[in-house]
Amino acid sequence: MKHWGSALFPLSILSVLAVLTLWLRYATELPEHRHDGKHRHDPDYIVEGATLRKIDDKGNLKYTLKATEIRHYPDNDTTDLSRPDITYLQRNKPTLSMKADRGVLSNDNDQVDLYDNVRIHRDATAKEAAMTATTSQLTILTEEEKAFTKSPVQITKGNSLLKAVGMQIDNRAQTSLLESRASAILESRHRKKQKP
Repeated sequence: MKHWGSALFPLSILSVLAVLTLWLRYATELPEHRHDGKHRHDPDYIVEGATLRKIDDKGNLKYTLKATEIRHYPDNDTTDLSRPDITYLQRNKPTLSMKADRGVLSNDNDQVDLYDNVRIHRDATAKEAAMTATTSQLTILTEEEKAFTKSPVQITKGNSLLKAVGMQIDNRAQTSLLESRASAILESRHRKKQKP
């Protein structure tokens, strides 16, 4: 009868070495470079002169989004906008428009980030003068009708001038909140108008 105990030790060492060799092979193997174009940052569609309209549940126009060009990139599911213009057109509220040189639309279409030469304009009402604001960046939450920036902003309202860092806009409540370092030159409501 043969003693297999003396042969098991070298066989177990050989098995462990074989497993380690296979593990090292897969651990050090570089990923294969694919040439199918999946990881290229190329648009899968380009639309020029686009206008998107959002309708509420009652069939009323809530807002429009216009852009001179829309480019969608499938590798990271982003949508770039050239010269975006978002305008809220609602009854009994002044028109609010937000424009910029470029923008990015989220993949769920609920957020638009505007960049470069951002301009915000709210039409005048019977009680308030028109408001115009400029900043370098603005995030718009389209469904909530809110917008905000952490960048410096300059606002003109009638003959009043306001400057601040950071601003929040709520279109439903018709309010604007300045966050920090605010300064203003305000026109008096009681100022007498001079006759020509």
